[in-house]
Amino acid sequence: MTPNSLAATGLTVGYGETPVLQDLDFCVPQGRFTAIIGPNGCGKSTLVKSLARVLATPPGMVTLDGKKLQAYRPRHLAQRVALLPQHPTVPDGVTVRSLVARGRYPYHGPLRQWSPNDTPAIEQALDDTGLSAFADIPVAALSGGQRQRAWLAMVLAQQTDYVLLDEPTSFLDIAHQIEVLRLCRRITNQGRTVVAVLHDLNQAARYADDLVVMRDGVIVAHGQSDTTLTTELVSEVFGLDSMIGVDPCSGTPMVVPVAE
Repeated sequence: MTPNSLAATGLTVGYGETPVLQDLDFCVPQGRFTAIIGPNGCGKSTLVKSLARVLATPPGMVTLDGKKLQAYRPRHLAQRVALLPQHPTVPDGVTVRSLVARGRYPYHGPLRQWSPNDTPAIEQALDDTGLSAFADIPVAALSGGQRQRAWLAMVLAQQTDYVLLDEPTSFLDIAHQIEVLRLCRRITNQGRTVVAVLHDLNQAARYADDLVVMRDGVIVAHGQSDTTLTTELVSEVFGLDSMIGVDPCSGTPMVVPVAE
């Protein structure tokens, strides 16, 4: 475990008496795009929520820089770790620029509501997500893909080391899904660490550096897609008979269901 790591050790947590995650160990690979995949209800969202302290965990089970998450003040933790949840909501009338500006809130305090660093961070986030021309438009007026990019811009403006995304491509059409995944790659290329919960195995294999495969609250495989995705794994985790081919464009593994 490196000094600047975000890690879970023996993580056991849930939403009631029955744990969703059971004695889970995971150290987030730094400077890489990691996709968490697995069947519904296996604990993917619970894991990213635990890593961001959105879900309360027992002290010491999740650490940042070797320090318990509970030891961080909310504002200081939000300067290091950002989480975009599945279904974020924004009040009516809020413009794209105003939404993105919320990513700067962790850097404000009672005596300083704005800093010289805020405007450049906001403008850069708008530019990185291709939303500069939409800055003064209400978020509610955007398409689904544009709206998701606006939320991602807010996360970028937060300027955290770690960007955690819970199903960022859900409910988007295929073109907007690819748009978001390409943005995740660009974020990683800028030196940040991205962890995203994804459902499409082929998209995860093509765009992510690493795959974390979960089932029943535990991690059953973790590694690069070419060594992690096997027909045996797909059958074991997803109950799907398949063949593993090669994506003709990217050279990454491509899961092809076996025809009945």
